Formats: sequence, structure tokens, C-alpha cells
Amino acid sequence: MAENIETVLLLALPASGKSEVRRYLSHLTAQQCRSEFHLGPTTQLDDFPYVHLMRRIDDELERCGKPRVFFHSSQRPFINELDWGTLIHLVNEDYRDLVAKHAARPSSAAELLFDRIDSAGKKASIAPRLRTLEPSLLREAAAALEREAAELLDDKHKNYPESLKGRTLVIEFARGGPQGACFPLPKGLGYRYSLSQLEPDILSKASILYVWVTPEESRRKNLARTDPNDPGSILHHGVPEEVMRHDYGVDDMDWLETQSQTPKTLEVKAGGRTFKLPVARFDNRSDKTSFLREDPSRWPAAQVRAVHEGLKAAFDELAGS
Repeated sequence: MAENIETVLLLALPASGKSEVRRYLSHLTAQQCRSEFHLGPTTQLDDFPYVHLMRRIDDELERCGKPRVFFHSSQRPFINELDWGTLIHLVNEDYRDLVAKHAARPSSAAELLFDRIDSAGKKASIAPRLRTLEPSLLREAAAALEREAAELLDDKHKNYPESLKGRTLVIEFARGGPQGACFPLPKGLGYRYSLSQLEPDILSKASILYVWVTPEESRRKNLARTDPNDPGSILHHGVPEEVMRHDYGVDDMDWLETQSQTPKTLEVKAGGRTFKLPVARFDNRSDKTSFLREDPSRWPAAQVRAVHEGLKAAFDELAGS
């Protein structure tokens, strides 16, 4: 067993507390993380910024009188459910760039983003969409999105450590399926599909921390956290109601665990191999984490203790796997 947990896949329904858990961990000392949570200094990857920018691209296309290419509308789900795979392939590329410390220096960060999305979509079996648009329209959309795309690229480069040795990589994403759906979920939806799209190099080192909430609690917390003035925020973005019910009305974590031959693992088939990923749960069905969005000086000691003890138990379980 490695001294630290090498890679944590932080998985849960939206607004479940994933980002709040990340925020709590970021306020601990390196010694606390190592001795109590089996974590090295963390490096973090998240697919949400790409969801936000894909919606922004669609908004610009619609503003120009053109059809949206990713989402049915600003308040509705993906047109093509394989785009959940597009997001994973963008994360895979971020991981490869992180390992290689590759820093892109494009003349246009937005045009680089467009190319990356089309390339990731192709890996998810979706034909290119952005590079088939009229060049003038693409230039107009790129100009409108250049600032946000440049900030995303700059943040990506700033996230590169000297080495991942001794560190813990945390990769966060949420997946699910329609309310009332039967299992297995259709291709494109759920954790079964998205985990199978991850790089084998990620899966070979990964454990899963699942923040456990019900779909009903997820919807409640989603409404509570939503700040319409900050739609790109990790902590305060809101997911549209139709998306909550279509894409996150259920998730397949319980079902996947029942399918595994080894208790407390998920079996993931990827790259011609089968990976058995240890799974531990942080039970947040009764909300323990929303207070972590506040200024740390206002965090109640008793609530901090409940979060700390719950996370410690989960990470102890992963470290012992």
C-alpha cells in the first residue's frame, strides 16, 4: 500500500457536498491530511468548468441566431448523452498535461478550447461540431469567450505541481440518470460509463470517495446553493431543474457495488483491463457540509468535528483497502 492515497475520485450527485469536502480538506495542515486522512498535498481536477463553458458556447451561438450544439436549451440536458464522455476525455487530457507539465501558449485560448472539445467529443464517438461552423461565427464566439477560456487555461497551468510524487490527485465529477430509470443505465449516463472512459493510468491508482445523498436531498441543496449571479462558481452554481431530474434523478453507485464480486469495490472495464476500485462513503444524507461554504471563522466547532470524523472514517477505509 502507498504511503498516501494516490488518486481519489470524488463522486456524488450535484450539491451533495463534494466541493465543500474539498474546501474543508484545503483548510487542514499538511500534517493533518497525511496523519489523519492518508492524503498528500492535493492536486485537483474537475469537469464542471467545461460544462459551464459548453453552455456559454451555446449561449453565444443562440445569440447569433444559430442552433445550439451541446444542450437543448440553457435550462435543459445535453443533446447527445455521450457528451458525458466528452467531459471525461477533457479531464483525461488535463491529467496527461498535468503529468507532462505541458503548458499551451495558443494565440487564442477560446479557439484552443473549441479544438479540445471537438477532439474529446470524437473520442466519445461524437462527430466534430464547432469546427464545422462558419469561420466568421467561430471567430465571433471565440472573441466573446476569450477571457473565460484564458482564465481556465491559466488556472490549469497554475495547478501543475513539480511532481505528483507524494501528492494526492482528487478528480471530482457527478453522474446519474433519469428519475425512475432501471439499471444498468443507458450508454453515456451514470458512473459505469464515465468511469470506463477514464485513462487506465488514473484507474490503476484510484479509490472512490462517494458523498452519499439522496436525489431529493441533492435537489434541495442545489436550490439552496444556487447564486444566479455566479453561474461559473464551483461552490455556488446551480443545476437546472430538468437536468436534475433527467441526469441526476438516480445514480448507479449502489447498483455498481452490487455487481462487484469484491465487497466495497467497483469493477471498471477500461482499456481492455478490469480495475477494482475501493469505495468508501461519506454519509451526507443528513446535511453535514453546507456550513463549509461560509467563512471559516464562522464554522461551528461541533459541525467541523462531525465532518472531520466522517471523512476520517472513510479515508481510513480507503487506506486499508
